Amino acid sequence: MTEDLTPAEAYAAARARNADAATALAPFREMYEFGLDPFQIEACQALEAGKGVLVAAPTGSGKTIVGEFAVHLALTQGRKCFYTTPIKALSNQKYADLVKRYGNDKVGLLTGDNSVNGDAPIVVMTTEVLRNMLYAGSQALSGLGYVVMDEVHYLSDRFRGAVWEEVIIHLPESVTLVSLSATVSNAEEFGDWLDTVRGDTEVIVSESRPVPLWQHVLAGRRMYDLFEEETDHGGRGASRRELNPDLLRLARTENTRTYNPRDRRRGKMIREADRERERRQRSRIWTPGRPEVIERLDAEGLLPAITFIFSRAGCEAAVQQCLYAGLRLNDEDGRRRVREIVEERTAAIPGEDLHVLGYYEWLEALERGIAAHHAGMLPTFKEVVEELFVRGLVKAVFATETLALGINMPARSVVLEKLVKWNGEQHADITPGEYTQLTGRAGRRGIDVEGHAVVLWQRGLDPEHLAGLAGTRTYPLRSSFKPSYNMAVNLVDQFGRHRSRELLETSFAQFQADRSVVGISRQVQKNEEGLQGYREGMTCHLGDFEEYARLRRDLKDRETELARQGAAQRRAQAAGSLEKLKPGDVIHVPTGKFAGLALVLDPGIPAGRTNGHRGFEHHDGPRPLVLTAERQVKRLASIDFPVPVEALERMRIPKSFNPRSPQSRRDLASALRSKAGHINPERHRKQRSAAADDRELARLRTEIRAHPCHGCDEREDHARWAERYHRLQRDTQQLERRIEGRTNTIARTFDRIVALLTELDYLRGNEVTENGKRLARLYGELDLLASECLRDRVWEGLNPAELAACASALVFEARQSDDAVAPKLPTGNAKAALGEMVRIWGRLDALEEEFKINQAEGVGQREPDLGFAWAAYQWASDKSLDEVLREAEMPAGDFVRWCKQVIDVLGQIAAAAPRENSTVAKNARKAVDSLLRGVVAYSSVG
Repeated sequence: MTEDLTPAEAYAAARARNADAATALAPFREMYEFGLDPFQIEACQALEAGKGVLVAAPTGSGKTIVGEFAVHLALTQGRKCFYTTPIKALSNQKYADLVKRYGNDKVGLLTGDNSVNGDAPIVVMTTEVLRNMLYAGSQALSGLGYVVMDEVHYLSDRFRGAVWEEVIIHLPESVTLVSLSATVSNAEEFGDWLDTVRGDTEVIVSESRPVPLWQHVLAGRRMYDLFEEETDHGGRGASRRELNPDLLRLARTENTRTYNPRDRRRGKMIREADRERERRQRSRIWTPGRPEVIERLDAEGLLPAITFIFSRAGCEAAVQQCLYAGLRLNDEDGRRRVREIVEERTAAIPGEDLHVLGYYEWLEALERGIAAHHAGMLPTFKEVVEELFVRGLVKAVFATETLALGINMPARSVVLEKLVKWNGEQHADITPGEYTQLTGRAGRRGIDVEGHAVVLWQRGLDPEHLAGLAGTRTYPLRSSFKPSYNMAVNLVDQFGRHRSRELLETSFAQFQADRSVVGISRQVQKNEEGLQGYREGMTCHLGDFEEYARLRRDLKDRETELARQGAAQRRAQAAGSLEKLKPGDVIHVPTGKFAGLALVLDPGIPAGRTNGHRGFEHHDGPRPLVLTAERQVKRLASIDFPVPVEALERMRIPKSFNPRSPQSRRDLASALRSKAGHINPERHRKQRSAAADDRELARLRTEIRAHPCHGCDEREDHARWAERYHRLQRDTQQLERRIEGRTNTIARTFDRIVALLTELDYLRGNEVTENGKRLARLYGELDLLASECLRDRVWEGLNPAELAACASALVFEARQSDDAVAPKLPTGNAKAALGEMVRIWGRLDALEEEFKINQAEGVGQREPDLGFAWAAYQWASDKSLDEVLREAEMPAGDFVRWCKQVIDVLGQIAAAAPRENSTVAKNARKAVDSLLRGVVAYSSVG
């Protein structure tokens, strides 16, 4: 209280209050009903002092307040502020928030789909839009004072992360950068880099959650706390947290074998009382069904809840299970309000499309307070679910992990069904970072006293592993920056080759690579000490054991090489045998998942013919399409034929045979089994081993027997030390090569890209040719392919629908590879153009290999995917939604999203097409108009 202060203290406090009132932060704080947290105040003060800031804080902690202060500062100073986000949905959401505060005239939106008031002092945009503006030298950059990069940790994203680094590197020095990130474990390292490339940057890290988070495991009818005591719910790690002993006992009980009276190793009978206690314990170990989980949460006052299920089909199934169980979470008034909001938000959708989109089933679930949320849903439907959830009218959402990425949709509780998910290649444990991101949705600021993370009991669940996920609040930020063709021509055009190279060496990727050299060098030193010890261990009194060990290794290497040559010869023979196959041949597949008798439907010879893989030829030899005796139609590869194959019998394939028809497959497979029932496929080819006649092998064996160390009694003991020495020496040499390779890695990749672009006449020294200027307008994974197609006039003469089909191959990527049946393609000019696109890609692929541009490292052109061509063609040809979705076998949300991406690339094609090739530009614009209709037009989120 002021009366307790001395006169000097009171005077000092008054001066501090007056100084605070004179800052821009004071009126800004009055805009909020709640007080700002210390980390928010610290970051805002740094901004007002003219520093850039990196704010790393948990989900829901309010770090966007700092971004909003940058907006406030820009308006106060008469400057511009660009607020960038990684996804269009988040841009739309932020735009609505800022419009509510500052009005329509002061706020704009640029997302590719939408362009609203782009000259406003405050513009919300996706990060790609800002990158493109920087390369184009847009006039909109004039007067820019601040750039907010929300969710800046996206620069770890394998596919899009480079965009964030491009923006950070290329922004004018006069722009103050506000970087907002999830809590990452190397925030200081990232901050050091920002300080290097952007100047004075303050790093503010907050690990405390504004709403405490409790961790639980739900097993049977009981909810177990993960930790027995937890005084620091914010996760600072200062307090001691012990695992719940009841949960540990539960896990041990599940792993204990049931009693077997014949098991003599146990020595004595378990008493009846012990067995009864064990039965009672086991009765508690089961995983409740989805409706039971929601009912349990409802009874405990833990709704609204988001249940993360790592499968779209799983999310939809969960909603249906709750409906069948008769679950109702809304009263009559809630049902009425839901219907009103839904009907208002979906009024623009034509009535005939509602049935196709599953509208009525979706509405029934919403009225009961239940919904799914995933990328396969129509964007409008997802937006409605988000709005109803925030309003408290949807209380149970079953979502894929994409919901955790930026959408403002907090819950009281988050449920994780499993701790394993499909990562695109295999089922893998979720990482601590993913766990933190998902559970971070639990606990609504200003609403909930605490949030709850609930993991469902699964067989084999390890409480200690779960505690590790829950206790590790952070994850490292790793650069995914790689130069691209488009980036190269834009950089050279603006800065020249030498300056461009220097700029790339300032990337975070290079910064991390250079820093890691220190650790590698330290490891090399340790290895050299170990090598000295191993050298002493292999010393032999009879002679030079290092020389003897080298002879033994040479012998082993020669044997391996001969075996490899034999395998290569067999592969070549096998490939030659595949080229002789014809439709109707009955063969025996020797190995693999589809081993056994099979009927050749299409030999799949890549001589310019369609071979079923995304429509066109591959470069890995014949890939026969076969019908197995088990009625499966599959495209096989050379790996399935390690030995030569030959036709065992011939069969006629009916003209009416349809590989998509189960009945057709069943009938033909039955005929195959009948026809081939007498065949014995076991045919072995005996070949003399190459090793038997190899002179080098014989020489090495003779020298080994003649060496003095061969007669040593401790020979094999010395050999073990020699093998360890050799392994460590090989590892050390690899580390030394890594040290050499770490320097200028990004710049070397850039040099290779520049060399290839020079070969193709996109660059001539520091000059960007007309071809290069065209490439500079094309963004995306297949930028060079698109440019080559324009140069070769591949799309000349195509109508708008045919051009839409071709453009789809530049952006579409199938979620799962299915080589069984070739994708359906438009006929005529479109099919020919798609075939030419794949051939051009093959030429570029060979050129990239020649210039050592490695696609596995994220650089280069992936193969165009033709899987969306028919759907794009049909939709651009004014076909109905029902017809297009039925033939595409694709969820509405995916269809809309891919259409939006096709529209985006068509816009780039229209801008990049040479003036003399005006029909392509004109038809690209017409294709955009033909695609932008119906569900695609009224979906505001791409």
